[in-house]
Amino acid sequence: MSEQNFKNHSRLSGGYHGLTFFLILVLLVGAIRYWSRAATEDKYAPVLLVLTAVILILLFFFIRIFALRAQDRAIRAEETLRHFILTGKPFDRSLRLGQIIALRFASDEELPALAERAAREQLPAKAIKMAIRNWRPDHHRV
Repeated sequence: MSEQNFKNHSRLSGGYHGLTFFLILVLLVGAIRYWSRAATEDKYAPVLLVLTAVILILLFFFIRIFALRAQDRAIRAEETLRHFILTGKPFDRSLRLGQIIALRFASDEELPALAERAAREQLPAKAIKMAIRNWRPDHHRV
């Protein structure tokens, strides 16, 4: 794998973010077309197809959101433990989850000082990531 840094750390899964979403949209467009061309007395099947496509779109988004929330919780637990091991103290309570998630890329040497600075200055996640000099990759989050 290539070295991970601020510019290339975000990842998308082509099969999920690209192909699956595209196919669901094709289904929705086809179902709407079928519905608009169906005979006025026979709308049951096309309405079911449109409803199925809408349900799939909702599932597509909710599945992604739920997976990200589970990953966020795991990252928060891992980074809180890592910070405690390095400093003997928990994170400052003013740090938001997004800041802690951004801090996961900081090396062990940078983490304590950067966490303190992020809490003091309320740095946004992007600013935290840009402040990291020695990037610690996360190849597991998609």
